[in-house]
Amino acid sequence: MTSAQRRLSAVATAALVVSLAAACGGDAKPASDGSTTAASPAEAGGGAALSGEIKIDGSSTVAPLTQAASELFGEEQPQVKVPVGTSGTGGGFEKFCAGETDISNASRAIKDEEKAACDTKGIKFTELTVATDALTVVVPKENDWATCLTTDQLKKMWEPAAEGKVKTWKDVDPKFPAEELKLYGPGTDSGTFDYFTDEINGEEGASRKDYSPSENDNDIVTGVAGAKGGLGYFGFTYFEENADKLKAVEIDSGSGCVAPSVENAQAGKYTPLARPLFIYPSATAVKRPEVAAFLDYYANNINAIAKDAKFIPLNAEQEAKLKADITSLKSAG
Repeated sequence: MTSAQRRLSAVATAALVVSLAAACGGDAKPASDGSTTAASPAEAGGGAALSGEIKIDGSSTVAPLTQAASELFGEEQPQVKVPVGTSGTGGGFEKFCAGETDISNASRAIKDEEKAACDTKGIKFTELTVATDALTVVVPKENDWATCLTTDQLKKMWEPAAEGKVKTWKDVDPKFPAEELKLYGPGTDSGTFDYFTDEINGEEGASRKDYSPSENDNDIVTGVAGAKGGLGYFGFTYFEENADKLKAVEIDSGSGCVAPSVENAQAGKYTPLARPLFIYPSATAVKRPEVAAFLDYYANNINAIAKDAKFIPLNAEQEAKLKADITSLKSAG
């Protein structure tokens, strides 16, 4: 368990009991001092605890949030196993649309061809926004020249035309040193890759290929931290967890340099790299009581988890929509 996930226990365990009781139909009971306490999961469920397995895969960016929810849910329902894979957004949708998983984590919206694959298998789903991300460009601590980069400079580094040509930082800007430019980033199955290439290079999937790709963001952290001329990008939470090794670069999209932060992303100032994060539960899976209870917990405690796991929480309108969407999804089942 990561340090962020450990911090969640004190915040959300009590709320978990309440959400499970609500999900199973239990009522709060008066305590001797006049306060109320939630019915236990066993009492709420009519004497039986929940059991089963909820299979989740997809985005490595969303995974820490869902993993934290999984671990906290498991403290109260140990017979429900909730493994969380990290095949990337695209790889996750392949499994989801093949009927291999119950919920897919995604750092971008599902594509039309992925929807078609789900339709072919008769898999219906709902898109749920669970957090906001500030996609973060990082350099090693020892880099003392790249405190802010323009979107044009990022494009000059990452566009297909840069392959074999833009080899040093000086090639990006003559004011930078002639340090070898070593690039690290997500692989092509990643929703982060799709989003970054679309926003920075102007076309989804358009990127130089002579960089070090990985679906594991920890590999990107290690690569950038170990190379003086390194640069990479991934979700904000990975930067927060590794701020002792890396520096976040401010981004200038035409209105001045803006740092990735909770406040800037929520205020719409961190453009164009602020983005929503999603989970996609299948309609069939939601009919199972353990999946319905897990989604209730996720929604009822989403911002407590997001804040303590260092994700950017939903605003009040987004949080209300998430809860309403899950209610509608369960009712439809």
